[in-house]
Amino acid sequence: MAQTILGIDVGQSRLKLALMNGRHVKKHAVLEMPENLVSEGRIVSPETMGEFLRMSMKEKGIRAGKAAYVFAGERVYIRPVTMPLMNEEQLLYNLPYEFRDYITEELKDFVFDYAMISANEEERTMEVMAAAIPRQLLEDTRSILKKAGLKLVKAAPVLSVYQTVLKNQPVTPDGPKDYCILDIGYSGIRMYAFKGDKHLATNELETGLHTLGDAIAEAYNVDPHIAHTYLVNNYDDCQNKEVCANAFNNIGVELMRTMNFLRYSMQDSSLNDVWVCGGGADIPALLKALEENLDMKIHSAGELLDGYGFSDVATGSELFLAAGITQ
Repeated sequence: MAQTILGIDVGQSRLKLALMNGRHVKKHAVLEMPENLVSEGRIVSPETMGEFLRMSMKEKGIRAGKAAYVFAGERVYIRPVTMPLMNEEQLLYNLPYEFRDYITEELKDFVFDYAMISANEEERTMEVMAAAIPRQLLEDTRSILKKAGLKLVKAAPVLSVYQTVLKNQPVTPDGPKDYCILDIGYSGIRMYAFKGDKHLATNELETGLHTLGDAIAEAYNVDPHIAHTYLVNNYDDCQNKEVCANAFNNIGVELMRTMNFLRYSMQDSSLNDVWVCGGGADIPALLKALEENLDMKIHSAGELLDGYGFSDVATGSELFLAAGITQ
């Protein structure tokens, strides 16, 4: 029997909650984050975050005992590793050594985990997606959830969540499908390329919804926090005015360059479709600009959650990570 778990995705400007029973959403909520509670992808005060989470659940009538948490902007290391076939105890013992060239801090200050990708019995090798999470970050996360009356039962970085969702997609007769997921967030944009659920590449742009907020702030003579509220609520139809149109096109051009680089470096892949999630997925004018600049078909990432019970694909896109982490 499927268990009920609350998926939690803490963003720079929004908190996303999805109460899931298996692949069925029971309740969900998206709330504006208090200003300055998250800075550069890190929660400034776990105590305050825990209280905000508790009050948010109470406000939205969400009751849960177990939680799954997405490590989105935090300092988490993740990489594919090919190793000799071994049992779980041996694997966990050896994983830290796979990060010696990536982590400059003491390895004892990290917790290591993995997800199996494949095993080759003939060659006696295994491929895993290895992750290293700062021990203090994990403790802070448990503290946040405990304040809200929740027990942490699962935690994973964004990349792992995407892979989990893609693993459940239908396989075409021609083999695994190529996917490009575009996460348009407040502080930046991340572009992920996959063949089936196998991760091929990630590219990041510092341009994000904050750049749109800056343009709106200047045009309306308001501070950036209010300007971001204007953007997400389309105050004064600002999304369809010149101030945003120029910014949308600039973002589209930057992404076009990144996409061209991805296509050049992965010539055996056919990236013709893009699935958009994050706050930008709910801005039609931005999606239109992306489609024109990228010359690709733009999808809502919520389409990949078909059958999860969301009322529309736009809602599924915004709650993509919060729902996906529970699977």
